[in-house]
This record gives sequence, C-alpha cells and structure tokens, in this order.
Amino acid sequence: MGPNQEIRRLVEAAQGTDPSGRRLRIAMVAPPWYQLPPDGYGGIESMVFWLVEALHQRGHEVTLIGAGELEVSGPARVTYQEPPSERIGQPLPETVHALVAAEHLDALDADVVHDHSLAGPLTARGRPIPTVVTAHGPVQDDLAAYYAHLGPGVHLVAISEFQRSRAPELPWAGVVHNAIPVDEYPFRADKEDFCLFLGRVNGEKAPDLAIEAARAAGRRIVLAAKCTEPDEQRYFDERVRPLLGEDAEWVGSAGTEEKKDLLARAGCLVFPVQWDEPFGLVMVEAMACGTPVVALRRGSVAEVVADGVSGFVRDRLEELPDAIGRTGELDPAACRDHVAGRFDVPTMTDGYERIYRELVAGRDG
Repeated sequence: MGPNQEIRRLVEAAQGTDPSGRRLRIAMVAPPWYQLPPDGYGGIESMVFWLVEALHQRGHEVTLIGAGELEVSGPARVTYQEPPSERIGQPLPETVHALVAAEHLDALDADVVHDHSLAGPLTARGRPIPTVVTAHGPVQDDLAAYYAHLGPGVHLVAISEFQRSRAPELPWAGVVHNAIPVDEYPFRADKEDFCLFLGRVNGEKAPDLAIEAARAAGRRIVLAAKCTEPDEQRYFDERVRPLLGEDAEWVGSAGTEEKKDLLARAGCLVFPVQWDEPFGLVMVEAMACGTPVVALRRGSVAEVVADGVSGFVRDRLEELPDAIGRTGELDPAACRDHVAGRFDVPTMTDGYERIYRELVAGRDG
C-alpha cells in the first residue's frame, strides 16, 4: 500500500466514527414493494438506497433488509426473492416482510435499526437497541394512534416540519428532509416548451388537473406516471384518457434515465396535489434539473419549493395557468442551487447520523 492509499484509508476509517471511536452498526429495513435501487417509480426505495450508500461511504457498517435484488455496497438480506409490487398496499405482503425482517434482525449485531416500512415497527417492542422509524406517510387519525403505541424503543423521524406539526404529541426524534444525489441529476438551462406531470395516476396527484392547467396556459403537457393498480387504471380511464390529445401526451411509467431526461427538458413540473403531501420528492428532482415547480399550497409544498425562486406556489387551481406562463422568468440555476443547499444526500445523511448517535449514546450512557 502506497503512502497516498494509506492516507486515504486512515481518512475513510476516521469518517463515520462516534466519540468512542466505534463505527455505527446500522440495520436498514426498506419497504417490500420495489428492489433497491428502483428503476423508475419508488421514491422511498430511492431515498433508502442513497442513504445506505452514503452511510457506507462514511465508514458505517450498514446491513440492508429488503425485497428482490438489492444492489448496494454493503451486506444485504432478502425477505422476498421477487418484490410483491403488484400487491402494493395489501396488508399481508407487508406483514410477512416485517416478520422475515425481524428474523434477520435477530441474527444481526446492530447498534440501531432504521425501519422505513409500515408494519416493521410492530416487531420493535422489547428490542434492546433503539429503532428509528421514518414516517413516510401522513400521521393523522389511525396512523397517529399506531405510531403512539409502538413503545418507548421507537423514535420517529418526520420528513417535513409540516408532517411533524400534524401530530406534535408523537415521539419525534427529529425532522430530516428526503434528499437526492443532486450531481446525478442532469442540469439544463435551455428548456423545451412543454410541461411535465410525473407521479401516480390517482385523485391525490390529479394528473387530470395538471392537463387542464397546462391547456388553459396554452402549453403542451407530457404525462409520465405509474398506472398499474386497478384504482389507478380506473382513474386513468375515467378522468385522464378523455383529456388526452395533441397537447396532452401520455408516455406511461418512465424508467430512471427517461425520467431524468424529461425532468431536464421540461419547462416546468405541474404539481396540482390534492392532499397534504408529507414531502413530494419529485419536486426536488425537478428543481435539481433546473426545472421550476408550479404547485398548489398543500402539505409540505411551501417548505420544499421557494416561491418565486424555484417555482410558484399557489392557493387555487385557477391560479396555476398564469403561474405556468411565468416560469420562464425563473432562473434554472437558482432552482438547482435551492436543492443543492437543502435537499442533497449529504445533508440528509448528516441528519440521520446525528439521530443515530444521540440514541446510541443515550443507551450506552
């Protein structure tokens, strides 16, 4: 080993160590629905993949537990050989995933468990090490009651200040925004004259409202969306298909590279969200490409988009066409800078690493 390699080894060994000099041993539980990294749809899975890789690069020992082929740098354990993607939302695959993950966790010598699944935290009660649970969905009503009764060993992390504010009484360990590896997203300053809708086909995401807003602004729109579940197909047939035409093009689900290409070329992303979205990663992906976001003020939207800088946030649907027409006034570089300073993977990793250390130190102390 040459002197430069030895210096690099020492630097890497120093990264990711806690005050006692010990690297953290982290067991990371992903949801069961898509493999990691996902190809196209799978925002939570993408975020988990990026977090695992970043923690590994910092010198931590991270074991990923998930479904399908898990292409990560460190060790991985599988619950399903094939992710049950076609059964997404059904309770049984989630439950089986949680039970098999618990068996894997029993065999690991970890300092902390970080669970991103819904049913997985049910197995945390009585576990001698702390469990961090990222709440990826809304935390009102039944889900708030669920989180409140998981036991003292579970520590919740919100993905936005808005989300935490909906249930401030829950055992929050902190707020950590979701993030993306900004450098992996292509920046493009010269935009084409079309709008983009990217997401799922349902009433919460409202692709039909995106079409109507773009049409009222006199702009063409491209729709790249997940439409695989029966309810999604029904919504598409009833609400989206009748609106398609020369100025509204349906391209279906987009793979990772196709999605990035569309995001970079689009004049803006239209996000007419109809529910209180806890975060909305697609907005961050668009802005990283220099593409402004035109969105309704619901959930965390105003926390993610800088109004008048990286997009326009509006209160009513009828205000969206005018905002779409004004997106050319915004600086694509400012959109990317906004994301790089707030929603890049190192920032997210810092947040989780701090929470892990606090919990492990509290247990050791």
